[in-house]
Amino acid sequence: MQKPRLSFWQIWNMSFGFFGIQFGWGLQMANMSAIYSYLGANADSLAILWLAAPVTGVIIQPLVGQSSDRLWTRLGRRRPFILGGAILASVALVLMPNSPSVWMAAGLLWVLDGTINASMQPFRALVADNLPEEQNAQGYAIQSLFIGLGGTVASGLPWMMTNWFGLAADPAGTNHIPHSVRLSFYIGAAAFLGAVLWTVIKTSEYPPSDRELAALRARKFDWTLGLAEIFGLVFHLPRRMWELGLVQFFTWIGMFSMWVYFSPAVAKNIFHAAPGSPKMEAAVAWSGFCFAAYNAVCFIFSFVLLWATKYTGPKLMHFLCLAAGALGLATVPLAADKYHLLITMTAVGIAWASILSMPYAMLAPALPKEKIGVMMGLFNLFIVLPQITASTLLGLALKYFLHDEPVNAVVLGGASMSLAALLTLLVVTFEKTGAQPQSVGGAGGH
Repeated sequence: MQKPRLSFWQIWNMSFGFFGIQFGWGLQMANMSAIYSYLGANADSLAILWLAAPVTGVIIQPLVGQSSDRLWTRLGRRRPFILGGAILASVALVLMPNSPSVWMAAGLLWVLDGTINASMQPFRALVADNLPEEQNAQGYAIQSLFIGLGGTVASGLPWMMTNWFGLAADPAGTNHIPHSVRLSFYIGAAAFLGAVLWTVIKTSEYPPSDRELAALRARKFDWTLGLAEIFGLVFHLPRRMWELGLVQFFTWIGMFSMWVYFSPAVAKNIFHAAPGSPKMEAAVAWSGFCFAAYNAVCFIFSFVLLWATKYTGPKLMHFLCLAAGALGLATVPLAADKYHLLITMTAVGIAWASILSMPYAMLAPALPKEKIGVMMGLFNLFIVLPQITASTLLGLALKYFLHDEPVNAVVLGGASMSLAALLTLLVVTFEKTGAQPQSVGGAGGH
């Protein structure tokens, strides 16, 4: 079927739910290490406590992708999963800042990450389902725009609560999750559900043909829950997915290192803060503001990508952006005060805009159309496996090789991202069958 081109506002409505999804991710990325610290966790245990995010991604995304490939309801194929995940994730966001212990927070993180993954994965497939190939890059670019905007607001909310809206700081000597963080999570729950509802209501999906619908209804129940087919597909992935997967592996080690250790590094190296002190709350708030800054840059730079990628192509653009991000992470120790960190976060934001879009723009044309959902889910393995690796090894590396200095873990992330930039140059962006590289011109691209 030849898909008609969609208008800018149709793509906008289809992608708006990502604003809410990134609101959930942004709150988590900016605040979970601090929440664990407030509840008494040690720095070298932080990475393993973050294990929920990658493990749930490994399990949930391929299964949800395959299940949505095989489903058709009155609400469509992807939207039931998007909405169901959003409802459960919003509940987890409300409960998270009320955790009484480290292990309660860790358990809720598993629930939160699983439900966010269930809501997020079908969004990637929805773009490929609804857009003609020449608009794929534009679709992912607008998703990246909303990811940047949602992350900006979510990451900066605790800082804004105290500095813009006059919420009183917690009294000196308290050792609990601050009121500014609690309120931010409540707002995030409402934003997540509201944004997803907008997309579910405003977006329709192409129904399957009568033949496809009959095949879906005739399919017998799979007692392996689709795992057997998923494992079989692992050995038949397109070459381009393996090449991009290697890039993703080292990219996400870099990002994960920053998410886990940036806040402790800022607290220790810039604010010289002890746990439970007023300085610690200020350090956490500023770390969140820095995360908001890189997401704001991501939002702004997404517009640059829409224009510039039609001249550079996605591969060269991704190389340049990753190189900028690597430089930003590597120079965090050189920051003389908290304002210098905003410069490093600008570089990270440029990389983040590309990370959220360019790999998908390069990958989509290489995937079989009837298996886009499960293939996008499998591609997520190249995001979550490096995070599992980092979760299990970074704590040990910090303790035995990085002198218990969180900032050294951030620099290690920069080195990993620089390797990812170099590997991007080795990606073959067209198939030997004669297919041409995906154009990101015309309507713009991301």
